Amino acid sequence: APFVMSFGFRVFGLVLIIVDIILVIVDFSLSNGSHDVRRAMESVSLVISFFFLIDVLLRVYVEGFKVYFSSKLNIIDACIVVVTLVVTMIYAFTDLSGASLIPRVVTFLRSLRILILVRVFRLASQKKELEKVTRRMVSENKRRYQKDGFDLDLTYVTDRVIAMSFPSSGKQALYRNPIREVARFLDTKHLDHYKVFNLCSEKGYDPKFFHYRVERVMIDDHNVPSLEDMLRYTACVRDWMAADSSNVIAIHCKGGKGRTGTMVCTWLIDSDQFESAQESLDYFGERRTDKSMSSKFQGVETPSQSRYVGYYEIMKNQYNRQLPPQKSLKIKSIRIHSIAGETHGAHISRHSNPPIMCYFYFFSQVFPDTGNNAVVISLQEGPVVTGDVKVMFESSAGLPKGYEDCPFYFWFNTSFVENNSLYLSREELDNPHKSKTWDIYKEDFGVTLYFTDP
Repeated sequence: APFVMSFGFRVFGLVLIIVDIILVIVDFSLSNGSHDVRRAMESVSLVISFFFLIDVLLRVYVEGFKVYFSSKLNIIDACIVVVTLVVTMIYAFTDLSGASLIPRVVTFLRSLRILILVRVFRLASQKKELEKVTRRMVSENKRRYQKDGFDLDLTYVTDRVIAMSFPSSGKQALYRNPIREVARFLDTKHLDHYKVFNLCSEKGYDPKFFHYRVERVMIDDHNVPSLEDMLRYTACVRDWMAADSSNVIAIHCKGGKGRTGTMVCTWLIDSDQFESAQESLDYFGERRTDKSMSSKFQGVETPSQSRYVGYYEIMKNQYNRQLPPQKSLKIKSIRIHSIAGETHGAHISRHSNPPIMCYFYFFSQVFPDTGNNAVVISLQEGPVVTGDVKVMFESSAGLPKGYEDCPFYFWFNTSFVENNSLYLSREELDNPHKSKTWDIYKEDFGVTLYFTDP
């Protein structure tokens, strides 16, 4: 179905519209033309008419019946397609050579073909319609704002919190929110009372579009913010929200889902709208997902991101919105539960600039624990880690790679490690949490990290 909205398909349809218009004009000019030539033109015109019918049916399928026929232009276009198809079929399958006694009928039927010329008026709107459909396809079933002349991948999570996809310009505006349209929306609905939070570490835009009320929180795609950044962010939002009861925040990453949901849920907890991380995560997913289109979940799915929302709940309730006591730990060994195949390597990084990387492919011993279907990686010189830590696993067994170009990975913070060990189940690991990987990662798959004091 997405192919019908591709650039190539739309250009091909445009060419056929022009060809069909030419055929109609030629048909009118050849009043006494060759029978074979006329038959050939009728056959080509019939094929084109069927193409237009298939085009309409596919667009109805992609957009949905109600959405497609909510446009008057689409209704007119569909009517023209059906009528011209009927007329073309009559031309192709009816011998009108003996209809000289009823020339008015022949003239009337031929005149009906001029209706195909009306399709030329649809050409001007094709680009705009293509952009709209492309954006809807990219946003999938994320709840969109489709009121008051706006059609944006944008959701009111609460009256004062907006989640949206990246405000784009240039070619990216074809399938993401156009930045000028986002600015028009915010200026229309919340003039002088909005602040935008860009969570993308990979790209930005000119803040003048939003009157320079733009804050940056640098988070890599499919990764987590540092605890320090979470605290700075909530402090900034608290000040902004307290300044005026009309103030709102608009938060976005690239797709307005993972990183956006992480920081939205963090604020919902900080502002006492929800007591627990899980409640806030469930609520965000419910608000961001348009179940009338599909049941696909559009909330925070990456386990590490959900874990960090849980960390913020603890920081707020137990540490009065302060960082927890710093804890340094030395990684002693790693146990990978229920995994078949050859040995695995791993590397560890933590938030810093530049990031500190610790590779231990060649500084460890691997002990297969076949009785328990596990592998133990014993580190001869285990790294000492503090704060936010990322562990990534590589495989020589050909395991498929997902996010971060590795089979699986996860983030944790050492301050929340208890009893010198950390166990993460399949559902708590990034990449294996997806059900499509469960033919490889069985139900009891998991990872345990063992630590010692440095």
